[in-house]
Amino acid sequence: MTDFELVERDGLARLGRLATPHGPIETPALLPVVHPDPARQAASPRWMRETFGLGAVITSAYITWRSPPLQAIARERGIHGLLDFDGPIMTDSGAFQQHAYGSVEITPQESLDFQEAIGSDIATVLDVFTEPEAPREQAAEGLELTLERARAARAGRKGLLAVPVQGGAHPELRARSAEAASRIGDVLAVGGVVPLLEQYRFVELVQAVAAARPHLAPDRAVHLFGAGHPMTFALGALLGVDLFDSSAYIKFARRGALLLADGTVPLTGVRERICECALCRERPLTDLGELSAGDREVHLARHNLLTSAEEMARVRQAIRDGTLWELVERRATAHPALRAALRSLLATPELFLPTEPDRRRAFREVSAESLLRPSVIGFRRRVEEYRARRTTARLLPAVPLRPEYLSWIPREDREGRPLEWVARTPMGEVPVELLETYPVGPFLGVTEFESPRRAFPVAALRALLEADPSLGTDRGSRWQADWDRVQIRALLEWRYGPEIAGRLEISRLKVGRSRRTQRVRWIESEGRPLWVVGNDGQAHPTYGGAEWLLASAPGLVPRVTVHPDAAEFVAAGRSLFSKFVVRADPALRVEMTAPLVDPSDRLLAVGRLLLAPNEMGRMSRGVAVRITGHARSPPDLELEPEPLPLDG
Repeated sequence: MTDFELVERDGLARLGRLATPHGPIETPALLPVVHPDPARQAASPRWMRETFGLGAVITSAYITWRSPPLQAIARERGIHGLLDFDGPIMTDSGAFQQHAYGSVEITPQESLDFQEAIGSDIATVLDVFTEPEAPREQAAEGLELTLERARAARAGRKGLLAVPVQGGAHPELRARSAEAASRIGDVLAVGGVVPLLEQYRFVELVQAVAAARPHLAPDRAVHLFGAGHPMTFALGALLGVDLFDSSAYIKFARRGALLLADGTVPLTGVRERICECALCRERPLTDLGELSAGDREVHLARHNLLTSAEEMARVRQAIRDGTLWELVERRATAHPALRAALRSLLATPELFLPTEPDRRRAFREVSAESLLRPSVIGFRRRVEEYRARRTTARLLPAVPLRPEYLSWIPREDREGRPLEWVARTPMGEVPVELLETYPVGPFLGVTEFESPRRAFPVAALRALLEADPSLGTDRGSRWQADWDRVQIRALLEWRYGPEIAGRLEISRLKVGRSRRTQRVRWIESEGRPLWVVGNDGQAHPTYGGAEWLLASAPGLVPRVTVHPDAAEFVAAGRSLFSKFVVRADPALRVEMTAPLVDPSDRLLAVGRLLLAPNEMGRMSRGVAVRITGHARSPPDLELEPEPLPLDG
């Protein structure tokens, strides 16, 4: 079956590696559609790779089969010989031609046999293309026929097999198709969506992908047929699409149109040097009118391809940086249909929450939709649960609260009753002790730039508080020790819940603070660091902290259980691979730092989760947990701070 490895992620979006007989495909990947006849290619696959770094392509096995000269060369020299390309080649089956023209002259078995014979790296099942408007009965019939063909293809296919996921506009059929395809295929291709892409029906597109996505096996690459316009790449990747095929670069060139990451521009309207890419430095867009129609089309096609390759690189970088949501929001401004699609996605946060990272380095507000991201929805829900366990809180004055102000905020009123304080933030009312926690802690929003930044003096805060007769007289920095205990308790309860936090001897713990910002940076006991608090404001256990946890709350702490065959490697600091995960507690989340134990519950290490609990053990390749601390690692190494985001 498939050989797909997840390398890094940002929610559902994945940086991965799909192994093929002609080398790996680094995902998310753009697979340009190339004509099997070299004489009809605007750019050869070899040139695409050498010039733009596009290492894989897709071509039509059906068109090759229909042309006797092309078929003869492909049978003799293979599809790689026909295209003069030694990288991965995916072939389609003729399903699109069947959709466009009503029928094809090849049977599903003939299509598969031919793709096998010409050495396709990824062969595609000849599926039944289901129109978005198809009634449920017709869509269900096409789905069953597609799965029947896929099972027959699996029995005869030695290499990688792409199985289309059909079902039309019916979510339950998409889900059923996804589950069945996951048991058969190596690449799971969401099909029947080309009309939606062509007509900018992006809301229906994301609904089709979203209906299938939770039911697709996590160890398979996901392909989206026809997602060729670069302004849709970020949106597709956000939904967990790994492979994008594109013929848009040549189709739009034939219309005399430029593809840009934020829309489409007719060449006839270009009067300025709006692009300074390598191609435009050689020949500016304003000079293309001097070329013949054929040469102009070739130049435009190559320019569109360069734009597409650059956008896919931006998507990959955004996944690495944890900023894909920001990129999607910026791209959504390119067209109202894209913004409508984004709003549709935001209405279904449950799709993203199972793989939503526990932290990111920053949260930048881009648009009105920013505060509806799944990370915000999840945070608000947790804040509500946290506040429900506390007494009625007092709202702090609307001042730009900084960590050093805490020592001046009283912890009890004039009568000696404890006080709970909350602050009003763009993400709602948040308890003061949680203000450094992601996403509210690293939040960078519009409101703080709407008026000049200026320091709010401590004296002014004290005056506001002293004006409240119920608070009594000011006791100044005497409140610091109280707030230290509150923050320790809050961070551990936020991380592990009230039951586990209630078993920890908070009185034995102390906080270490940044000298510059007074933010909590670690929690220690008798000089031994037990938790590191990063820029995300959350407590991540060191190896010593994991020991303390497991001893204090045996059987309760969420953990990952490691297979005995890998236990000693993990204990020595080696990453834990997915196939060696015996069990992962469902309470764990992506990016959380958790204890790793062997089946006897012996602590081996602590590490950062790359996979969600429901993904661990289901992927045959790749790392599930990256080790951050183990018995032999010096504690100082576990205290290295993360780099600050560029915005500080």
